[in-house]
Amino acid sequence: MSVDQGRVPATGDGGAAPGRGSLRGTAIVAGTRLLARLPEAPLVAAAETIGELWYRAAPARAAQARANLGRVCEGLAAQGRGSALVRRAATDPDALERIVRRAFRHAARYYLEVARAGAEPADRVLARIDIETPDEVADALRSGRPVILTGMHYGSIEFPVVLVSEMVGHHVTAPMEIVRDPAIARWFLESRRRVGVNVIPMTDARHALLAAIRRGESVGMVSDRDLLHNGIEVPFFGHPAPIPAGPALLAAETGLPIYVGAVRRVADLRYRGKLVRLEVPAEGRLRQRVTAITANLAACFETLLADGPEQWFGAFHPIWPDLALGAARGDAGGAPAAAAKDGGA
Repeated sequence: MSVDQGRVPATGDGGAAPGRGSLRGTAIVAGTRLLARLPEAPLVAAAETIGELWYRAAPARAAQARANLGRVCEGLAAQGRGSALVRRAATDPDALERIVRRAFRHAARYYLEVARAGAEPADRVLARIDIETPDEVADALRSGRPVILTGMHYGSIEFPVVLVSEMVGHHVTAPMEIVRDPAIARWFLESRRRVGVNVIPMTDARHALLAAIRRGESVGMVSDRDLLHNGIEVPFFGHPAPIPAGPALLAAETGLPIYVGAVRRVADLRYRGKLVRLEVPAEGRLRQRVTAITANLAACFETLLADGPEQWFGAFHPIWPDLALGAARGDAGGAPAAAAKDGGA
């Protein structure tokens, strides 16, 4: 099961190395606490400036984003969806480059949101989110039953978690990657708990997720990157891409509904949220059902990306095998200093 929403402490002999690692982790945690106390608006402006500098300093990462976002824009244009800029970017390299640059700015804002997780009271967070699908949100989160929630590395991951945990009235269990620095690991556990997430290790998460569902808890997963290299290849903007099968497998095994959500940034520090119930076939062999659900998930991702592909920070990583450039490794312009390299929620 492949999911990715943050980091949890390493187990066994994978603890933090003494010295530099621990000092670095302590410094990062101190920085996040400072950011949580500062006014948001000037921090957002600073993050966008950092994003622009990051774009200039990370040509390999930009190349991966350019390849992925180019495919997205081509696919959206063929479907007649997306903004005028997105449709133009399908054939105009200059328009595509504008989207790539915006992607870096949004990615920097994402890291800022990670660092400030829990800094704002839940009611103030909810007041900043305009819900575009109120009926689906009410059906998913006010029914009293557990649900499977999934999404992409897209827009703000922090705000949806607050929304979900407040509306369902209980914490959401979510798998996360391993952090090997104890200071950062503790910060992740504490900050995620404050916004309503019970974190579990990403490896072998299936049993823990099933146990959470049996306790009546909802579970959440980010499922656009095949981190464990065991995804199912399904069409994604017209080309095969391995999409993690975790949400589909859980749905097939438990009968719970799957909802796919996204919260994207709009003007004036506001956000727009959308939740879509995924079609889950009731008949067929398990493998057939899981494949069909995963294909429906990829199609839903296409619909959500039409609202703003520049906010998809999954685009900085290999998604389609034929477009994999290794941009996430060996790039001197990696992620800006923040609470985590890839985490969220």
